[in-house]
Amino acid sequence: MGGIREQKKQQTRRAIEEAAICLFSRKGFESTSMQDIAAAAGIGKTTIYGYFRAKDDIFLHYCDERLVTAFNRFREQQAEGVPFFEQLITFFMLKFGFVTENHEFGRLMLREMLFPKVASDKAREHDQRYFDILQGVFSLAEERGEIAPNLDHFMLSGHFFSLYVGLLAGWYTGYLNSLEEVEKGMRGLFHQVCHGIVA
Repeated sequence: MGGIREQKKQQTRRAIEEAAICLFSRKGFESTSMQDIAAAAGIGKTTIYGYFRAKDDIFLHYCDERLVTAFNRFREQQAEGVPFFEQLITFFMLKFGFVTENHEFGRLMLREMLFPKVASDKAREHDQRYFDILQGVFSLAEERGEIAPNLDHFMLSGHFFSLYVGLLAGWYTGYLNSLEEVEKGMRGLFHQVCHGIVA
């Protein structure tokens, strides 16, 4: 019985997320209310609050679930001994593809990454998962002798992340028009970081 109840809860949660993302894309995040989401999901407004406290929570939960799927694919590369540089490209291209597959969703994601209204505990947990994965990449690369020892992995994560955000901005302002252009730009920028620009 408990299994059926849990399955129904998961179905309701998914219905809420799908309704929210659809409405965010069509109406915009700010113009979508919790009442709108509940109606689109086919549930009562009070029910929705049993799952999510606010629109931001729905958004972050959706991000977490999709990113976990993408990052699981990325971890397979680590297990297969793929070089550090290619792991970074895979990591950020997976993230880039996921974020930009829906224009409004990606715009929201970019806004929340750069200018969060409130740094909630859930947002911090989301960011920490991201940094944990990247710091794991740097630790493994250090063990293999692919990068210099004793580097600050958190600072390295921030450095590559800032380049990724620049590429996202290029996408949303029309300077980059295909994932192939994004990957080419990413490889160039990351290569400069890894090998330097001094002659």
